[in-house]
Parts: sequence; structure tokens; C-alpha cells
Amino acid sequence: MSKEFEIVSEFEADATPEEVWQAVTTGTGGYLWPMEPPEPRVGGRGPFGSAVTAWDPPHRYTNRVENVEGISEQTLNQLDYTIEPRDEGRRAWVRYVHSGIFVDDWDNQYDGASKHTEFYLHTLREYLAHFAPRPVAFATFDGPEASEAADAFTAVGRALGLGDSAQGARVRAHGPQGRLLDAVLDFRNPYFIGLRTDHALIRFFGRNHWGAPVGISVHDFARDADAKANETAHDAVPCPLLRASIPGPVARGHHGFGQVRPR
Repeated sequence: MSKEFEIVSEFEADATPEEVWQAVTTGTGGYLWPMEPPEPRVGGRGPFGSAVTAWDPPHRYTNRVENVEGISEQTLNQLDYTIEPRDEGRRAWVRYVHSGIFVDDWDNQYDGASKHTEFYLHTLREYLAHFAPRPVAFATFDGPEASEAADAFTAVGRALGLGDSAQGARVRAHGPQGRLLDAVLDFRNPYFIGLRTDHALIRFFGRNHWGAPVGISVHDFARDADAKANETAHDAVPCPLLRASIPGPVARGHHGFGQVRPR
């Protein structure tokens, strides 16, 4: 049964309104995934077939799409950003509203979207505070079907060697080919893990909680970062962690709860 939803988040960012605007319109690969930039006008084309319905740089941006292409669970999706200056323009206040209509499995869809929104917006703040506006090489991978098991994300935490480390701790996480990653555990709850190194944001998604495979996304800001290599070489990202903890092949692609999902 179709039912409307709305997810609202308000936060302050250690960035100017102009920097936030750039991130949410043209810099989405730094915290979410690369998207087609919107045409800079009301009525212009936005990401994934949406239309721009508000465009007031750097204060207001809205896009909206009906009959969401490739997503049978949703018939309407709208993303709305309101950005205001704080501290004489040195910082920004942001109000983000994601709304639309889910047509099936409403409770599960809403729970997944709302929890993913929290993690994505946290990653946005990390990107703004530590890496923007550096160019990014983005890669993302899904675990095998076995990673949909109830304990799969716990297994990923063990493979990373995080133990009982809490959010905010400095850790030496187990990376690919036995390497240790010096990182800040910038986010951790039962659903997501975020690692921030000097050159990258590495995000782990416990989508098994919503019936999907565990996922990894890497936002690589190193000067010599190679997007193609990150997409094609498993040893460029910590995908062996999925192999070590969950039997089965690793696949490229992801499920973008909290936004329109790319095909």
C-alpha cells in the first residue's frame, strides 16, 4: 500500500554555505556517490531524471522525480536542502528533507532510508571538514548473497579488527593484503562503520539489516588516486574483508537507501 514519508535532519557544518552548496550539487562523490550535476535553474534536469524545483545558490536546492526510474518500491522522491550562514558565514546550518512515497514494505523502507540518511549526512560533514573540495576517486562494492545473513555485519567488524573500539577512537584496522590502516573510527553503530584515514573515507554498510548485502564504499582523495583502478582492482579497496568474513564472490554496485538508488 502506498504511503508518504518524510525524513528531516538539521545540522551545522564546519564549512561555509558556498562549500556546502558545492558539495550537495557538484561534489556528491565526496560523501555519497558521483551524480550528474543538476542544471543550474528551476526546471532544469537533476540527478536520475529528477527536475530542479528550487534553485537559489547557496541557500536552497530541491529536486523531485515521480515514477522513479528503476525503483519499483517508490513512486515519488524529493530532496530538499536549505542552507543558512552561521558565525558570519564561516559555518553553515543545513536543513535536509527527504520525502516521497513508498509503495511497498513501508516500515522496512523507511527504517533503512532514515538510518542511511544519518550516516550519509555524517559523511558529508566529514568530507567538508577534512577533504573538500579535493577531487575524489570513488569505488563501491557489495558482498555476496551470504552477507545478507543476520550476523554478517558483526563478522565485518571482526575482520576489521575493531574489537570494542568506540566512535572517535584511533584504530589500526585490517585492510587489504594484510595491511594495517591507521584511521579514525569516525562512525560506528550496529548498522554502519566509518573509517577516516589521512587520504580517504571508507564506509561499511550493514544493509543485511534490511535484506540486502553488506556494502563498502571508498572515497579516495589521494593525489594519485585512480578511480578506474579502484573500480577494477579488489586490492585497491578492503573488499578482501568481505571475502574473509563472508564466503562468496564480491560484486560491484550498491543500494543507496536514503536517496534515489543508481541503477
